[in-house]
Amino acid sequence: MSAIIEFKTARLIARQWRDEDLLSFAQLNADPQVMQYFPSCLSRAESDAAAARMRGLIAEQGWGFWAIEEQASQRFIGLVGLNIPSPELPFSPCTEIGWRLASEFWGKGYAIEAAQGALRYGFTQLNLAEIVSFTSIHNQPSQAVMRRLGMLQSDNFEHPKVPVGHTLHEHCLFRLTHARWAALEANTTS
Repeated sequence: MSAIIEFKTARLIARQWRDEDLLSFAQLNADPQVMQYFPSCLSRAESDAAAARMRGLIAEQGWGFWAIEEQASQRFIGLVGLNIPSPELPFSPCTEIGWRLASEFWGKGYAIEAAQGALRYGFTQLNLAEIVSFTSIHNQPSQAVMRRLGMLQSDNFEHPKVPVGHTLHEHCLFRLTHARWAALEANTTS
């Protein structure tokens, strides 16, 4: 079992999952607006199982998809973090960054703020050479976040876990190398 890494940004806390997060997470995963770029919404049991997997990975390795809490309100607002995706992906092995926030917290810059903290952790603590992100080709909001993070669009691919013929089957891949991230960080701090 690893030491659990948590981090703060100006307005957010990335932390280990708590039992009290489960209801809000289930509501987020049942929201058709939040889940419009996923094959389906999640049932309460599926949502709880996903949270248990994320909690277990953080307990095991110290990092993963963290629960995100708004500092001012101390409310759970979603997740952000790093993950090693399934080996069936055409660009595996890799480490991905991902996020999912409750819709009431959209438009506040929280996804970018939390993702910047996760990228910093991945590049400075895990010493990753590259971090990727991917989404449906139709998911323009997430693609915009990826671009704002400095990620560069790479190839499109057919996601092996989305049925062939499904409107969400084709995904786009974005990449960010450690060198590019470091250059972008140097520009923002100077």
